[in-house]
Amino acid sequence: GPDQWHKNYPIAKGRHQSPIEINNKEVHYDRSLLPWFASYDPGAAKTILNNGKTCRVVFDDSFDRSVLRGGPLPGVYRLRQLHFHWGSSDDHGSEHVVNGVRYAGELHLLHWNPKYSNYLDAARRTDGIAVLAIFLQVGKTPKPEMKRILEEINAIKTKGKEAPFPNFDPSILFPKSHDYWTYHGSFTTPPCEECITWIVLREPIIVSSDQMAKLRSLSKNAENEPELPLVDNWRPTQPRHYRMVSASF
Repeated sequence: GPDQWHKNYPIAKGRHQSPIEINNKEVHYDRSLLPWFASYDPGAAKTILNNGKTCRVVFDDSFDRSVLRGGPLPGVYRLRQLHFHWGSSDDHGSEHVVNGVRYAGELHLLHWNPKYSNYLDAARRTDGIAVLAIFLQVGKTPKPEMKRILEEINAIKTKGKEAPFPNFDPSILFPKSHDYWTYHGSFTTPPCEECITWIVLREPIIVSSDQMAKLRSLSKNAENEPELPLVDNWRPTQPRHYRMVSASF
């Protein structure tokens, strides 16, 4: 589990690890922070897959086709994939925690800085990766925009399964408000490289309990293995140390 990762990946005990708890008392409002913008090409969506750890949608990132810019970012970042983190029940599942609140899930849209030659090179640089994080909060109404992803869950029930997923614009999943917190951190899965500019949106998106249950119906095992529900794929919060968390609001 996560508490053992540092044995193989010493950086997992580093001073810039993610996720963290965001606490209003420790957040610094930064008036110089710009609004962020995403322009995503629906034609860039390629496949949806179950890798045994999450449900992931993969995009074509061979050129600046779907990009994130503005906010705390120094330039344009290319969308590579999106994936989800969730719990075994609706009362937990997000990775970041806000003022003591853990949401039912968290969506991560992962982008990389094309000033580097490729994604793997970018993942070794402090300004290499930008992740837009959106909380999933359980409410009474399902989020219709989630429907397209959840409809494919049956096709990728078990680890290693992949299905075509054309023509999808992930910006339909954004909440109304673009207010955000930002800080420098790491991947929340091994090898936990400290290369990420996090943009964590303040406003969650509302999903239904049934929609969360659909994610939990995935299996972390392959087809010929016993079914093992894919749940609690979130990393516990890490020490903030002396990092500044800035807010755009």
